[in-house]
Amino acid sequence: MSKKPPAKSGLSRRLHRAWQRLTPRASAYGHAAPAEPWWRHSVIYEIYLRSFQDSNGDGIGDLKGVVQRLDYLEALGIDAIWITPFYPSPQVDFGYDIRDCRAIDPRFGTLADFDELVVQAARRGIRVLLDMVLNHTSEEHPWFRDAVRSRDSEYHDYYLWSDGRTNENGERLPPNNWVSYFGGSAWEYVPAVDRFYYHRYYRQQPDLNWRNPGVEHAMFDNIAFWLERGASGFRLDAITGLIEDAQLRDEPALGGVNALGDPRLDHIYTDNLPETHEVIRRLRAMIDTYPGKRVLIGETYVPRTSDLDAWYGGSQHNELHLPMDTLVGLGDRLDATAFRKHLIEAATELHDSQPLLVFDNHDRVRSWDRYGDGVHDAEIARIIAMLLLTSRAAVLLYQGEEIGQRDAPPKRIEDVRDPMGVRGWPEEKGRDGERRPMQWDASPQAGFSSNPQTWLAVTADYPELNVERALADPDSLLHWHRHLIAMRARYDALRSGSLVVLDRDDPHVLSYARVSSDGNVMLVCLNMSPTTQTIRLNLKSAGLIGERLRTLLSSPGALPDVEIGTPVALPPYAAWLAAVRERPRPEPAAAARS
Repeated sequence: MSKKPPAKSGLSRRLHRAWQRLTPRASAYGHAAPAEPWWRHSVIYEIYLRSFQDSNGDGIGDLKGVVQRLDYLEALGIDAIWITPFYPSPQVDFGYDIRDCRAIDPRFGTLADFDELVVQAARRGIRVLLDMVLNHTSEEHPWFRDAVRSRDSEYHDYYLWSDGRTNENGERLPPNNWVSYFGGSAWEYVPAVDRFYYHRYYRQQPDLNWRNPGVEHAMFDNIAFWLERGASGFRLDAITGLIEDAQLRDEPALGGVNALGDPRLDHIYTDNLPETHEVIRRLRAMIDTYPGKRVLIGETYVPRTSDLDAWYGGSQHNELHLPMDTLVGLGDRLDATAFRKHLIEAATELHDSQPLLVFDNHDRVRSWDRYGDGVHDAEIARIIAMLLLTSRAAVLLYQGEEIGQRDAPPKRIEDVRDPMGVRGWPEEKGRDGERRPMQWDASPQAGFSSNPQTWLAVTADYPELNVERALADPDSLLHWHRHLIAMRARYDALRSGSLVVLDRDDPHVLSYARVSSDGNVMLVCLNMSPTTQTIRLNLKSAGLIGERLRTLLSSPGALPDVEIGTPVALPPYAAWLAAVRERPRPEPAAAARS
């Protein structure tokens, strides 16, 4: 375990006072502090640091820029921010190729800037989560630089190596058919040691060998460094691929090629191996020794909802606190039946673990573009927000999602910054479109930077689509998000209630209730079709008691309060949130007078 960072006594006192504000977090609505951990019902906001706010005019977002925007995030109502990597890096993969896990890249700030961010965020009731890359390092990391020098290097076995194969012509070949996620063979030959090293991603990102106990010890020490500096937890990048098959067997071919022109493979020997779970259990045991209920979030892409159960630790609940459920939100089809299926699976197949839902992140085309039909995009965005923020789940939001920021992929290869897009153009355009700068106002560079040469160009629609304009419009998508987040905090049914799915056979309307422990009921109905749908909900058959529905939030336009059982016409792409109100019983005296 690492020692605490030196010369930190003043910081320790400030962090202590800040953490007192967070443990437990006070409720704006006078609720008693919940016994459950803060993360269970949290709203977490992803900050893609390069594109959030530039404070020094170099065209790149930084930590001081995040501090400048904390008041906005506090008003939004979020519980935590997850910041993408800020460590020293050659930036081949924009920070996910790390040279030093215990420092700050000067382009993003300093350790003192990080300390200030933790303290200022805590004063606003916001926790800070870091992106931690355990799978690989940069080729410029001191470990790897030493590892490629000699097979006898202390750090050579920190990485995954193979002698490879030799064909009949004497040519050296990789040991198997594994391919990099970013294109080409996943093996790179190093003449100095006459071996191949494995890289799941770019060749400049050599994979660590987690079968070596020294790797685990060193990486756990890196995690401890940031925990002791006030981090409330981590989003663990590419965590399912931490350990590979010891025999380095070929992966089965699925037929065809991917967008990068490589064979499609079934990744049974490079993903979701049992040994990875052993590492995660040890990491969970370590992180649970820290105060403040720190959290481990996993980037977990799995084919079935039930596969997530193992990443929670099954019935033992001793691995990740919140593995991401990407099956609900990272698709591209607005389908009530599919969403209903995934929500039921998440409620019944995970040993009562809390789902973590996500519709947007820095690696996927924005949900506005994936789910929109070009006509009802604004209404569909409200459906997505209501589904995300009223389901039984913790929530991940991505910067700009709350204002309806659009994807803007490059139109020319000359404009592409993402190496994936350079390699795969034009079939694969990369991820620049969803990573463009946050649109704060209508000033030059959308208020993101004073530098006209931002690292990625600002999307052209920023004069009309920005935070300042959205704040001035009470009917904006931003205010829709703020209302929903506030209701999660105000109503126990929406924050922590159970999920009861209604009308399970309706192909067009997704309806469910959230029910608090004291019987309060909130109803959500989402019309995912382009035509008006008339519904008549039978709450009694679902075991729910009530007589009247009081509308709390609806789109498009206002829906009236109605008696339960009365037919309700939901306009195309309508979103409706209503409170179930029992008809109050008359007092005895009033009954006698009637």
